[in-house]
Amino acid sequence: GGAARVTGVDHIIAIASGKGGVGKSTVSSNLAVALARQGRRVGLLDADIYGPSQPRMMGVSQRPASPDGKIIIPLQAHGVTVMSIGLMLKADEAVIWRGPMIMGALQQLLTQVQWGELDILLIDLPPGTGDIQLTLCQRTELTGAIVVSTPQDVALLDARKALDMFQKLKTPVLGLIENMSHYICPECGNEAHIFGHGGVVQEAERLGLPFLGALPLDLDTRLAGDNGTPIAAGDSVMAEAYAHLAKRLIAGGMA
Repeated sequence: GGAARVTGVDHIIAIASGKGGVGKSTVSSNLAVALARQGRRVGLLDADIYGPSQPRMMGVSQRPASPDGKIIIPLQAHGVTVMSIGLMLKADEAVIWRGPMIMGALQQLLTQVQWGELDILLIDLPPGTGDIQLTLCQRTELTGAIVVSTPQDVALLDARKALDMFQKLKTPVLGLIENMSHYICPECGNEAHIFGHGGVVQEAERLGLPFLGALPLDLDTRLAGDNGTPIAAGDSVMAEAYAHLAKRLIAGGMA
């Protein structure tokens, strides 16, 4: 079959990265919360099957109910409708599945979860260019993808592969986000470019894609995620940065 829509959902944006550890899940959770604070009806699907981190970052842990064994009732947190494969497993349980099982699980999360009426569904993808990305792009009608990278050369090399994959699958790339762009010393306010500087902007320019913003490497962002209340839920400079990003997506008709 061709690409299917998710009933009741206006926009579906996949958040992707070429490699792990660039903060894609952090960006996904904070962007979801920021969009909800802008008055959008937001869903967040954690499709990182092998390393689901949204239950921790969004502060949800109870197992979703399934009254009839078919429909799955998602959870609510910080104004966002949340679903993750991690909510169906024990905390330390590994997912040791082959491709077809993973694909089945992803289809279930998209079609059997009662998402309700949403303006936007964000999908937190696993890193890389594997089965999940392929199936999602081919079988689901996506508004597009946002690629997250750090300015580090290694991350950029892998981000290029992710961008190439979306191009081959004819999935629109809505833009690039540079995460861990720089570090501001809390003591003296000095700005340090730990992972390099400006690489993602240059990449966006080279490919003629929108550069959606640079987010600093920030301790409070990490602590907030680990504690289950994304920093975008508060009133800090970082929350403001995510609000700006959310407004930009809304203004562009993407959310």
